[in-house]
Amino acid sequence: MKIGIIGAGLIGGSLARHWVKLGHEVLISNSRGPETLRELAAETGAKAVTFTDAVKGVDVVVVSIPQKAIRDLPKGLFANVPKEVVVIDTGNYYPVRDGRIPELDGGTPESEWVAAQLGRPVVKVFNNIGFASLREKTAPRGTPGRVALPVAGDPPEARAKVLQFVDELGFDAVDAGGTAESWRQQPGTPAYGQDFDAARLKQALAATDRSKLPQYRQAADEGLKQYLASLQKS
Repeated sequence: MKIGIIGAGLIGGSLARHWVKLGHEVLISNSRGPETLRELAAETGAKAVTFTDAVKGVDVVVVSIPQKAIRDLPKGLFANVPKEVVVIDTGNYYPVRDGRIPELDGGTPESEWVAAQLGRPVVKVFNNIGFASLREKTAPRGTPGRVALPVAGDPPEARAKVLQFVDELGFDAVDAGGTAESWRQQPGTPAYGQDFDAARLKQALAATDRSKLPQYRQAADEGLKQYLASLQKS
């Protein structure tokens, strides 16, 4: 496949490494331009391009940027991208980093909001796993305790393709439903950041209480705030 990645951070870079090793052609981009990605491109084997080129002639587009940066993407970026191209959203909303986004504070699932900003459906995955686990915990299908990832999004045929991508990458894929159900894997929820196997992940998704979304978000935001503070001290 030909895969375009918008965002060259820890998740985007990790995915680029894996997909190049699996034989896919990977285009990677960021807001600062291709010239700032030379080292990452050399390290991963991906090709550094602009945002516009990252969505041209590809089979899959991965959007892996902070939630606040979604609104800063070029207007009409996806206007000429064919409908059959799968768009993956790996993002998470952290108010301490992204500022307040009223729609999300009001309960709109993060990926529903992202889909509205991009003007097309998205499939949410790779958002609930840390970059170290994404890099290091791949395993062949059938491996006991294989880490599982939830996949939520629309349309169903796009979600089905992503379920296959996840398995190929080295993780069990759990169908978590349409984009409207993606709130079950947002920051702070029982399924977030736990590296569960498939059985435990399904239990965690089922146990998530929508009425507790504000509490989940507050706990996750406080955790990130403490982490950022520790970095400043070190």
